[in-house]
Amino acid sequence: MRIKELASHIRRSLQRSESVEVDGLGTFVRDDAGGISYRNPVGPRIFIAYASEDAEHADRLYAAFATHGLAPWLDRRKLLPGQNWPRRIEDAIASCDFFIACFSARSVNKRGAFQVEIRFALDCASRIPLDEVFLIPARLDDCSIPARIQRETQYVDLFPDWDTGFARILKIIERATPERSDSRL
Repeated sequence: MRIKELASHIRRSLQRSESVEVDGLGTFVRDDAGGISYRNPVGPRIFIAYASEDAEHADRLYAAFATHGLAPWLDRRKLLPGQNWPRRIEDAIASCDFFIACFSARSVNKRGAFQVEIRFALDCASRIPLDEVFLIPARLDDCSIPARIQRETQYVDLFPDWDTGFARILKIIERATPERSDSRL
């Protein structure tokens, strides 16, 4: 899509709603004077991977990250009708700053999209400097983390105390974010 087409589409969309989010770009907002302003995404982009049975936990993470000014990505919130979802998910994983893998007794042995996302994230992680945090495994219950991940990465428990576990994830992201922005200049 060309720039003029995008601008025209945003203007038309703002006639129907107060804001338009362009994933990976930012949010365009209509003001009282009829003008359009732009807000850049505030914080790092965080991809949330989960099995469908754990959707409630993924939604809770999404809301908590958004509340803290971060930019979470969750398929049920970001995918649009008609999009090529496997391609869009790969793009979101490849461009995210952090990948949160939500493990549970239901997800660790399940075949399907969750495992595909984990494998793709591991491939993306292999291109990131060894000292940078990318993959953050989060246990939703007392389950086993896959051996390949457990050998190399410390996980966070979101049970029995969700708030403490989430605070640890935030601390990891906050510590890693300044290093990222400095190294990308």
